[in-house]
This record gives sequence, structure tokens and C-alpha cells, in this order.
Amino acid sequence: MTPRHDARPHIECWLTDMDGVLVHENQALPGAPELIHHWVEAGTPFLVLTNNSIFTPRDLAARLRASGLEVPEERIWTSALATAEFCKSQIPGGSAFVIGEAGLTTALHEAGFVMTETRPDYVVVGETRNYSFEAITKAIRLINNGARFIATNPDATGPSSDGVLPATGAISALITKATGKDPYVVGKPNPMMFRSAMNKINAHSETTAMIGDRMDTDVVAGIEAGLHTILVLTGISDQAEIERYPFRPSETLAGVHELLP
Repeated sequence: MTPRHDARPHIECWLTDMDGVLVHENQALPGAPELIHHWVEAGTPFLVLTNNSIFTPRDLAARLRASGLEVPEERIWTSALATAEFCKSQIPGGSAFVIGEAGLTTALHEAGFVMTETRPDYVVVGETRNYSFEAITKAIRLINNGARFIATNPDATGPSSDGVLPATGAISALITKATGKDPYVVGKPNPMMFRSAMNKINAHSETTAMIGDRMDTDVVAGIEAGLHTILVLTGISDQAEIERYPFRPSETLAGVHELLP
């Protein structure tokens, strides 16, 4: 697959997914360190996006550094940050009961939110490895009493070295079943995630590209947000997978190494 350089002369800003695009199992994928270095050196506006809400951008920057990728922490945009931005835009200085880790609680604190178990404006569910029956019960009761239900992302499972783990979407489903209420989901494939990212780097959809490895999240959300979409085949999509969907990315590349100048 040869990159069509004429396909994107208008692109000034970049959004890219992390897992399956830049890294795989804590190893940088071919071309990823060079691409990030090129963007940083050239002063190109870009953000690395992840639906993972466990870690703060500083934590993720350190993890990426260990994988061989030098990504400045201000260039990382998580579903936790997007969720905090959304909540702040709706109810500035509001309150939340949170099921999640430091990535989410820190983002909400920095957005001016108070964490409380007493009549919160929101119940916010994110990724955690420590789901407690007590916290889930509390969330159900608060939502039944009128708290708005928000989830950072819809992913039902996440990967681990031993196999899949239940993730945010699975816990949200449990709460939905008990309350009859669906959460508003901020992360991919909601284009809201991309819009908030573009706001952060003052990007416009006509001049922004999104690089991802999944048709059902990255590409569909990129199309809905009006972006130039690039699917890379280093993650979970292959040609057969692409054929299953009624939409197409703007470009399909073997990997991010094909984007190097």
C-alpha cells in the first residue's frame, strides 16, 4: 500500500489513536517514534487519543516513553479529559460521584468539580480494575434519585496478558439494567471526543486527519466529525473487516510509517 501524498495536502492538524496505531503491547510500532518526533519538531498541532480513563496524561506519557515514544503530556487526550470537559460545559462547578481511577478523578477536579456521594449532579463511570459492589449499588441509587448518568467510553472489554477484562461498557450495562437508564457516553465512537480534542488544539475539521485502527470507533467517529480518516492495519482491522461496513476511510495504510515525509 503506497501512501497517496496528494490525498492530504490540506491537512494541518492530526488526531491519532494510541493502541494499535502507535503502540502494540507496550512496544512502539514501526514509524511511530519518528512520526511523533517529526510533528513535535515541525510544530504540527496533534493529539494522541485514548478511550482509557485510568491514567492521567502524565502517567500515559511515562508509559509511552517506556515504549520508546516521546509524547509530551499536553499532547495526550483521554476519554476522562473529554468527559470532564463535557461535564464542565453542561454544569460548571458541578458535583459528581465517580467510579474510576486517578485519570478520571484528576480530570474532574481540574475541571472544577467536587466529588460527593450526596445528591451529585452526575454519576460518572470510567475504567477501573477495582469495581466494588458497594460503589455500583451507590451509583444505581443516586441515578434513581435523579443524578445524570455519564460513561467515559463504551468499551465492554479491555485486554490483559491473561485475556479479556470487563471494562466500562460492561459495568455501565449492569447499572443500566438496574436503573433503566442509559449513560451518555463521551468517548469514541462519540464524535464529541474528537470535537473536544480539536477545540484543545484549535483545529478545524476540514484541515484535520484522524488515524485509527478500528472501523467501528475511530473511522466512523472521524467520518461523523467531518475529518479526513486514515485506517492503519497494525491494529485489529484488516481488509475483510473493512468490507463489513457501509462506510470507508479516506485512506487505508499498512501503518503510520507510511505517513513519514
